[in-house]
Amino acid sequence: MRKLRQVNHDRLDEAELVRLAQAGDGDAFRAIMQRGNQRLFRVARGVVRDDSEAEDVLQEAYVRAFSAIGGFRGEAGVMTWLTRIVLNEARGRLRKRRPTVGLEQIEVAQMEGAQVIPFPNAFGSTSPEADAARTEIRGLIEQAVDDLPEAFRIVFILREIQECSVEETAANLQIKPETVKTRLHRARRLLRQALDDRLAPTLVESFPFMGARCQRITEAVLDRLAAEGRISGTPGTFDAV
Repeated sequence: MRKLRQVNHDRLDEAELVRLAQAGDGDAFRAIMQRGNQRLFRVARGVVRDDSEAEDVLQEAYVRAFSAIGGFRGEAGVMTWLTRIVLNEARGRLRKRRPTVGLEQIEVAQMEGAQVIPFPNAFGSTSPEADAARTEIRGLIEQAVDDLPEAFRIVFILREIQECSVEETAANLQIKPETVKTRLHRARRLLRQALDDRLAPTLVESFPFMGARCQRITEAVLDRLAAEGRISGTPGTFDAV
Protein backbone atom coordinates (compact mmCIF):
# COMPACT_ATOMS: atom_id res chain seq x y z
CA MET A 1 0.00 0.00 0.00
CA ARG A 2 1.53 3.33 -1.06
CA LYS A 3 2.09 5.83 1.74
CA LEU A 4 0.52 9.26 1.32
CA ARG A 5 2.99 12.10 0.98
CA GLN A 6 2.96 14.43 3.99
CA VAL A 7 2.39 18.05 3.00
CA ASN A 8 3.76 20.94 5.04
CA HIS A 9 1.02 23.47 4.36
CA ASP A 10 2.85 26.26 6.15
CA ARG A 11 5.49 26.27 3.41
CA LEU A 12 3.10 26.35 0.48
CA ASP A 13 2.39 29.54 -1.42
CA GLU A 14 -1.09 31.01 -1.71
CA ALA A 15 -1.86 29.55 -5.12
CA GLU A 16 -0.99 26.02 -4.04
CA LEU A 17 -3.03 26.32 -0.85
CA VAL A 18 -6.02 27.47 -2.88
CA ARG A 19 -5.61 24.55 -5.28
CA LEU A 20 -5.54 22.07 -2.40
CA ALA A 21 -8.48 23.74 -0.66
CA GLN A 22 -10.47 23.50 -3.89
CA ALA A 23 -9.71 19.78 -3.87
CA GLY A 24 -11.23 19.51 -0.39
CA ASP A 25 -8.04 19.67 1.67
CA GLY A 26 -9.17 21.01 5.06
CA ASP A 27 -5.60 21.58 6.25
CA ALA A 28 -4.99 23.86 3.28
CA PHE A 29 -7.99 25.97 4.20
CA ARG A 30 -6.82 25.95 7.81
CA ALA A 31 -3.49 27.41 6.67
CA ILE A 32 -5.30 30.08 4.64
CA MET A 33 -7.39 31.02 7.67
CA GLN A 34 -4.38 31.19 9.97
CA ARG A 35 -2.63 33.55 7.57
CA GLY A 36 -5.64 35.83 7.30
CA ASN A 37 -7.25 35.63 10.73
CA GLN A 38 -5.87 38.82 12.25
CA ARG A 39 -6.37 40.96 9.19
CA LEU A 40 -9.89 39.69 8.53
CA PHE A 41 -10.93 39.95 12.18
CA ARG A 42 -9.80 43.58 12.18
CA VAL A 43 -11.81 44.26 9.04
CA ALA A 44 -14.92 42.62 10.50
CA ARG A 45 -14.55 44.47 13.77
CA GLY A 46 -14.04 47.69 11.88
CA VAL A 47 -17.58 47.31 10.58
CA VAL A 48 -19.52 45.79 13.49
CA ARG A 49 -17.40 47.36 16.29
CA ASP A 50 -17.82 44.41 18.63
CA ASP A 51 -15.30 41.64 19.31
CA SER A 52 -17.81 38.83 19.76
CA GLU A 53 -19.86 39.73 16.71
CA ALA A 54 -16.70 40.16 14.64
CA GLU A 55 -15.76 36.58 15.50
CA ASP A 56 -19.21 35.42 14.39
CA VAL A 57 -18.83 37.38 11.16
CA LEU A 58 -15.44 35.83 10.50
CA GLN A 59 -16.70 32.31 11.15
CA GLU A 60 -19.70 32.73 8.88
CA ALA A 61 -17.59 34.34 6.17
CA TYR A 62 -15.11 31.46 6.26
CA VAL A 63 -17.91 28.90 5.94
CA ARG A 64 -19.30 30.76 2.93
CA ALA A 65 -15.86 31.11 1.41
CA PHE A 66 -15.03 27.43 1.78
CA SER A 67 -18.38 26.50 0.24
CA ALA A 68 -17.65 28.74 -2.75
CA ILE A 69 -13.91 28.23 -3.12
CA GLY A 70 -14.43 25.94 -6.08
CA GLY A 71 -15.51 29.01 -8.05
CA PHE A 72 -12.50 31.09 -7.04
CA ARG A 73 -10.65 31.98 -10.23
CA GLY A 74 -7.78 34.00 -8.82
CA GLU A 75 -8.50 37.31 -10.56
CA ALA A 76 -7.57 38.86 -7.20
CA GLY A 77 -5.57 37.32 -4.36
CA VAL A 78 -7.37 34.97 -2.01
CA MET A 79 -7.01 37.46 0.87
CA THR A 80 -8.66 40.17 -1.21
CA TRP A 81 -11.44 37.71 -2.05
CA LEU A 82 -11.86 36.78 1.62
CA THR A 83 -11.82 40.43 2.66
CA ARG A 84 -14.75 41.16 0.35
CA ILE A 85 -16.70 38.21 1.75
CA VAL A 86 -16.03 39.39 5.31
CA LEU A 87 -17.08 42.93 4.45
CA ASN A 88 -20.29 41.71 2.83
CA GLU A 89 -21.14 39.53 5.83
CA ALA A 90 -20.34 42.29 8.33
CA ARG A 91 -22.28 44.95 6.45
CA GLY A 92 -25.21 42.57 6.05
CA ARG A 93 -25.38 42.17 9.81
CA LEU A 94 -25.08 45.91 10.27
CA ARG A 95 -28.02 46.52 7.94
CA LYS A 96 -30.14 44.24 10.10
CA ARG A 97 -29.29 46.30 13.17
CA ARG A 98 -29.90 49.76 11.76
CA PRO A 99 -30.76 51.60 8.52
CA THR A 100 -27.92 51.98 6.06
CA VAL A 101 -26.13 55.32 6.27
CA GLY A 102 -25.13 56.73 2.92
CA LEU A 103 -21.63 57.95 2.21
CA GLU A 104 -22.95 61.47 1.69
CA GLN A 105 -24.21 61.50 5.28
CA ILE A 106 -20.85 60.25 6.48
CA GLU A 107 -19.08 63.03 4.61
CA VAL A 108 -21.37 65.64 6.16
CA ALA A 109 -20.83 64.23 9.66
CA GLN A 110 -17.08 64.26 9.12
CA MET A 111 -17.07 67.87 7.98
CA GLU A 112 -19.08 68.84 11.05
CA GLY A 113 -16.38 67.27 13.21
CA ALA A 114 -16.64 63.80 14.66
CA GLN A 115 -15.40 63.29 18.20
CA VAL A 116 -12.65 60.72 18.54
CA ILE A 117 -10.96 59.64 21.73
CA PRO A 118 -7.21 60.35 21.53
CA PHE A 119 -4.41 58.04 22.45
CA PRO A 120 -0.96 58.90 23.90
CA ASN A 121 2.38 57.42 22.92
CA ALA A 122 3.41 53.92 23.95
CA PHE A 123 5.41 53.35 27.09
CA GLY A 124 8.89 51.90 26.98
CA SER A 125 8.84 50.50 30.51
CA THR A 126 7.93 46.92 31.32
CA SER A 127 6.64 47.64 34.82
CA PRO A 128 3.16 46.46 35.86
CA GLU A 129 2.05 50.09 35.84
CA ALA A 130 3.28 50.51 32.27
CA ASP A 131 1.59 47.26 31.23
CA ALA A 132 -1.67 48.51 32.70
CA ALA A 133 -1.18 51.83 30.92
CA ARG A 134 -0.58 50.05 27.61
CA THR A 135 -3.77 48.06 28.09
CA GLU A 136 -5.68 51.26 28.72
CA ILE A 137 -4.05 52.93 25.72
CA ARG A 138 -4.97 50.00 23.49
CA GLY A 139 -8.56 50.38 24.61
CA LEU A 140 -8.43 54.08 23.80
CA ILE A 141 -7.00 53.34 20.37
CA GLU A 142 -9.70 50.80 19.62
CA GLN A 143 -12.39 53.22 20.80
CA ALA A 144 -10.86 55.99 18.71
CA VAL A 145 -10.96 53.84 15.59
CA ASP A 146 -14.48 52.68 16.43
CA ASP A 147 -15.61 56.31 16.56
CA LEU A 148 -14.47 57.03 13.01
CA PRO A 149 -17.21 56.95 10.36
CA GLU A 150 -17.19 53.54 8.67
CA ALA A 151 -15.94 54.74 5.29
CA PHE A 152 -12.83 56.16 6.94
CA ARG A 153 -12.55 53.49 9.63
CA ILE A 154 -12.11 50.56 7.22
CA VAL A 155 -9.53 52.42 5.15
CA PHE A 156 -7.67 53.40 8.33
CA ILE A 157 -7.63 49.80 9.58
CA LEU A 158 -6.35 48.39 6.29
CA ARG A 159 -3.75 51.11 5.68
CA GLU A 160 -2.47 52.04 9.14
CA ILE A 161 -3.14 48.98 11.28
CA GLN A 162 -2.89 46.17 8.74
CA GLU A 163 -0.31 48.10 6.65
CA CYS A 164 -1.87 47.27 3.29
CA SER A 165 -0.74 49.29 0.30
CA VAL A 166 -2.98 51.89 -1.31
CA GLU A 167 -3.52 49.59 -4.28
CA GLU A 168 -4.35 46.56 -2.12
CA THR A 169 -6.76 48.59 0.01
CA ALA A 170 -8.46 49.92 -3.10
CA ALA A 171 -8.80 46.37 -4.48
CA ASN A 172 -10.19 45.07 -1.18
CA LEU A 173 -12.81 47.80 -0.96
CA GLN A 174 -13.39 48.11 -4.72
CA ILE A 175 -12.78 51.85 -4.71
CA LYS A 176 -10.27 54.07 -6.50
CA PRO A 177 -6.75 54.52 -5.05
CA GLU A 178 -7.43 58.28 -4.93
CA THR A 179 -10.45 57.60 -2.73
CA VAL A 180 -8.29 55.52 -0.38
CA LYS A 181 -5.86 58.42 -0.03
CA THR A 182 -8.63 60.93 0.58
CA ARG A 183 -10.36 58.85 3.23
CA LEU A 184 -7.10 58.04 5.01
CA HIS A 185 -6.23 61.74 5.08
CA ARG A 186 -9.60 62.57 6.62
CA ALA A 187 -9.29 59.77 9.17
CA ARG A 188 -5.90 61.07 10.23
CA ARG A 189 -7.28 64.58 10.45
CA LEU A 190 -10.05 63.42 12.76
CA LEU A 191 -7.55 61.75 15.04
CA ARG A 192 -5.23 64.76 14.99
CA GLN A 193 -8.07 67.12 15.83
CA ALA A 194 -9.15 64.86 18.65
CA LEU A 195 -5.63 64.86 20.06
CA ASP A 196 -5.53 68.65 19.93
CA ASP A 197 -8.92 68.97 21.62
CA ARG A 198 -8.52 66.30 24.27
CA LEU A 199 -4.84 66.54 25.20
CA ALA A 200 -4.43 70.32 25.36
CA PRO A 201 -6.05 70.66 28.83
CA THR A 202 -3.74 67.96 30.22
CA LEU A 203 -0.46 69.27 28.82
CA VAL A 204 0.02 71.58 31.80
CA GLU A 205 0.07 68.45 33.99
CA SER A 206 2.84 66.78 31.98
CA PHE A 207 6.25 65.92 33.49
CA PRO A 208 5.16 66.36 37.13
CA PHE A 209 7.83 67.14 39.67
CA MET A 210 5.92 67.20 42.92
CA GLY A 211 5.82 65.22 46.14
CA ALA A 212 8.90 63.20 47.10
CA ARG A 213 10.87 64.18 43.99
CA CYS A 214 10.31 67.87 44.68
CA GLN A 215 11.27 67.50 48.33
CA ARG A 216 14.37 65.42 47.58
CA ILE A 217 15.98 67.87 45.18
CA THR A 218 14.96 70.87 47.29
CA GLU A 219 16.63 69.41 50.37
CA ALA A 220 19.72 68.42 48.40
CA VAL A 221 20.20 71.92 46.99
CA LEU A 222 19.65 73.61 50.37
CA ASP A 223 22.07 71.21 52.05
CA ARG A 224 24.77 72.03 49.52
CA LEU A 225 24.21 75.77 49.86
CA ALA A 226 24.33 75.56 53.67
CA ALA A 227 27.47 73.41 53.58
CA GLU A 228 29.19 76.01 51.38
CA GLY A 229 28.11 78.79 53.72
CA ARG A 230 26.02 80.48 51.06
CA ILE A 231 22.91 80.48 53.25
CA SER A 232 22.38 80.37 56.98
CA GLY A 233 21.14 77.28 58.75
CA THR A 234 22.17 73.69 59.35
CA PRO A 235 22.20 71.21 56.46
CA GLY A 236 19.20 68.93 56.44
CA THR A 237 16.99 71.21 58.51
CA PHE A 238 15.22 73.15 55.76
CA ASP A 239 11.60 72.65 54.87
CA ALA A 240 10.82 71.64 51.31
CA VAL A 241 9.53 74.40 49.07
